[in-house]
Amino acid sequence: MAKRLKLPSILGYLAAGILIGPHTPGMTANLEIATEFSEIGVILLMFSVGMHFSLKDLLSVRRVAIPGAILQMLFGIALGTGLAQMAGFSLAEGIAFGFALSVASTIVAMRSLEQRKLLDTHVGKITVGWLIVEDIMTVIVIVMMPVLAALLASGQEANLGDIAYKFSIALVKIAAFATMMIVIGRRLLPWLLVTIAKTRSRELMSLGVVAIALGFAYMAYTLFGTSFALGAFLTGFVLNESEIGHKSAEQSVPLRDTFSVLFFVSVGMLFDPSVLVKNPVQVLMALSVVAVGISLATFVIMRFFRQSLRNSVLVAVSLAQIGEFSFITAGMARQLGMLSPHLYDVILAAALLSIGLNPFLFRFMERWAPETVKRV
Repeated sequence: MAKRLKLPSILGYLAAGILIGPHTPGMTANLEIATEFSEIGVILLMFSVGMHFSLKDLLSVRRVAIPGAILQMLFGIALGTGLAQMAGFSLAEGIAFGFALSVASTIVAMRSLEQRKLLDTHVGKITVGWLIVEDIMTVIVIVMMPVLAALLASGQEANLGDIAYKFSIALVKIAAFATMMIVIGRRLLPWLLVTIAKTRSRELMSLGVVAIALGFAYMAYTLFGTSFALGAFLTGFVLNESEIGHKSAEQSVPLRDTFSVLFFVSVGMLFDPSVLVKNPVQVLMALSVVAVGISLATFVIMRFFRQSLRNSVLVAVSLAQIGEFSFITAGMARQLGMLSPHLYDVILAAALLSIGLNPFLFRFMERWAPETVKRV
């Protein structure tokens, strides 16, 4: 139905989850099983991000994408935190809320650019580089969030020394795992894939890639105390450097996409649509942060770096939505007690509305300034 209406597929997956969720009448699917599948989906989603991470593409637009993405995220976090605190929520909830609103959906943005044949243009490279920086920042936040949650849950006033110590330990563990992946994984993973390829079995190759992604994510969590997400991201990054790794990963795309879909469905199952009726003002404020505040900030930043009006408009509209990483960070913050269920529902509502609104923003810009937006 989403495809028929020319809307992003993610919107359809989320809507399907809402229909079979516990907050709507009719059939209710098993939320526990859906959540377990969604965790696999998160790991494979982060693995996919690592597979598509291109240092070369990022460096080609580093003067705009790196400072631009950081400034835009800081603005979004500050704006979201301020609104949350005005509504009476704590500082920790405000920061988690603001961060979730400041991270655009890589899937939605890239598909929008691909549909308009802009992915390989200069504006496409800037947008992709911008998204890569946001993805990296998100990975860092996902890794650091349990440390921050533990400090807040201790009930003690942690001084800067305690916080610095905890973060230093976490960084050392991350560095140790990253070093192992670069030194050992760069040789071990291609050898594993070559060994599997010798069987000439497509099924074994697909399963092998998925097993490697899940296995190294589990290793990162159990042996190094880091997150599943970081383990999957670094595994994908290491595999992307080898030719056989890149080709093998392509064969696992159907299986990876299936679990990714289940992730979005499970997110929809957790969403309580009544928040749209009970707290429409908060939902509209969150949507305004995403669709207006962050897009305007992106436009201003692009113009500050002397980018053309056309490029500034396209990048701003491309990033005027939130998606998968907002779900991941908000879900983790909720599990760690840093985000209330109510704010979580507000974030999901803002995500649903911003994803649905994004294609219409593109169409509006094409009609409002066709000579600016359509010219490639």
